[in-house]
Amino acid sequence: MRGVALSRLGFGGGPIGNLFTAVSDEDAAGALGAAWDAGVRYFDTAPHYGLGLSERRLGRFLRTRPRAEFAVSTKVGRLLEPFDGGGDDLANGFAVPATHRRVWDFGADGVRRSLESSLDRLGLDRVDVVYLHDPDDHWEQAITRGVPALVKLRDEGVVRAIGVGMNQWRMLARFVREADLDVVLLAGRYTLLDRSGAELLELCAERGVAVVAAGVFNSGLLAAPAAGATYDYRAAPPGLVERARRVAGVCGRHGVPVPQAAIAFPRRHPAVASVLVGVRSAEEVRANAAEVDVPPALWEELDRL
Repeated sequence: MRGVALSRLGFGGGPIGNLFTAVSDEDAAGALGAAWDAGVRYFDTAPHYGLGLSERRLGRFLRTRPRAEFAVSTKVGRLLEPFDGGGDDLANGFAVPATHRRVWDFGADGVRRSLESSLDRLGLDRVDVVYLHDPDDHWEQAITRGVPALVKLRDEGVVRAIGVGMNQWRMLARFVREADLDVVLLAGRYTLLDRSGAELLELCAERGVAVVAAGVFNSGLLAAPAAGATYDYRAAPPGLVERARRVAGVCGRHGVPVPQAAIAFPRRHPAVASVLVGVRSAEEVRANAAEVDVPPALWEELDRL
């Protein structure tokens, strides 16, 4: 990717923001340390993740590492404003106190304010990549104000690369066609269960835009294909659970764990610069980082499912 080197495996910071369930400070630090030991040098976070908890935990760790040796990305589009109404943030998916509320803002001022706040939480003097975060319902403001604000930050040398991160591919393709992006973060749409984002990847390969593939477990189903697993952060429908079990059967016949196949799948595409995996423990990191040889016959069999 232009201006930034990303490790093949990236650390997704959602879980250490207490996604769904609480993660202790010790477990978060252990996951980050294990990732570093495994050679991970790309770390992604966002204000949305635990109302800033992910950024604070990540920054606490990265400040102990040489700044030239890692790349870090965060996101803009949701400003955090203080909230004193009490309660928790579980309605938004995070097991943290509701000390703030999220306010959508893809305007130029909002982009800069969000980045400044993120840098404060991280305790770093810069980030390498900034993404517009989930602008699904904000196309007009994102393309006319958010993207130009990011371009200006890049031109000023405040950030090295800019992009957009989403859980859908069609709007990302519009951004790639109409904006001068360096990278897109595509979550859940180029996986063993959902290859709908293939058209976007081809477009990015043509335009020289890097792709960070995230959500490769589709939020859990491909990590543990069983009833009760989640798919795109909701209970997985029975039909998808059955399909995931068939995928697991194919992987088993070839001696490849499903999570390793899920991580290896997007790496096959030349547009993919890094695969971003969210983890909450050192054990998960070590399992994900294990190198496994995937035989071509496995991909051929999966293609026929």
